[in-house]
Amino acid sequence: MKTIINTKNAPNPVGPYNQSVLANGTLYLSGQIALDPATGDLVMGSIEEETTQVMTNMQAVLSEAGMTFEDVVKCSVFVSDMNMYSRINAVYAKYFDEKTAPARELVEVANLPKFVNVEISAIAIK
Repeated sequence: MKTIINTKNAPNPVGPYNQSVLANGTLYLSGQIALDPATGDLVMGSIEEETTQVMTNMQAVLSEAGMTFEDVVKCSVFVSDMNMYSRINAVYAKYFDEKTAPARELVEVANLPKFVNVEISAIAIK
């Protein structure tokens, strides 16, 4: 059985999907981009600001599910330009303890939704 978990504190889905699905104690978070949930506008000032908004959105979904970043076991990071890797990684690292950080891949892609620079999805287990 699956439970759909959405929150008004993260952007509304822009297609036929939900912010997250809980199944058998595992939370699958859809990819988050830097949409401000209050305004629906993209946060695109700098890659650091963009990544912070992505992580804030992820945190809101995790919180709605009663979880934290400590419960995340896997992240998938998609970037539009690998040259931004270190700047994205510096922000990402603020949300995870290095000793217990989740597994992760970071891949460069041709385009992302709304032509953002970074999108992150995650899997968490309570």
